[in-house]
Amino acid sequence: MARRDVPLTGVERFFDAGEVIVSKTDLKGRITYANRVFQRIAGYSEDELLGAPHSIVRHPDMPRCVFKLLWDTLAAEKEIFAYVVNRARNGDHYWVFAHVTPSYDDQGRVVAYHSSRRVPERSAIDKVAPLYRTLLDIEESHADRKQGMEAAFNTVVKLLTEKGIGYDEFVFSL
Repeated sequence: MARRDVPLTGVERFFDAGEVIVSKTDLKGRITYANRVFQRIAGYSEDELLGAPHSIVRHPDMPRCVFKLLWDTLAAEKEIFAYVVNRARNGDHYWVFAHVTPSYDDQGRVVAYHSSRRVPERSAIDKVAPLYRTLLDIEESHADRKQGMEAAFNTVVKLLTEKGIGYDEFVFSL
């Protein structure tokens, strides 16, 4: 069964507050390192994860515009924090509070990305999940996927502008 064909179970997985899910990717988002916590929670072996696109754990309830924001931020060589819902191999889901940073070589060039994911506060998930549903609805209301993502992205930008804050400040306010 192809990964996209794995039905969602509606079952949430959890990991301990003292644990950190860690992964590293190359510049194209292919996994080059996955710690044991990541392997256990996602339900994949190290061999299955290494070389795979990080989107292997992408949950369909995660708005594409949030990933656009993430990639745009990383392209600007800045770190980003975000709440993310991921899909485990068997269709379960798990929420994380992600911190993604560029990794540099000796000449100061970005050569990879590093992500550390911690257990999120449930109250933050309760606030971000409805926003993500709204963003998904906007994305799905367009026949063209790119236009849908851009419309949802513009909604995020408008929200931040109205609040007079940046994305990280918004995330930490949840």
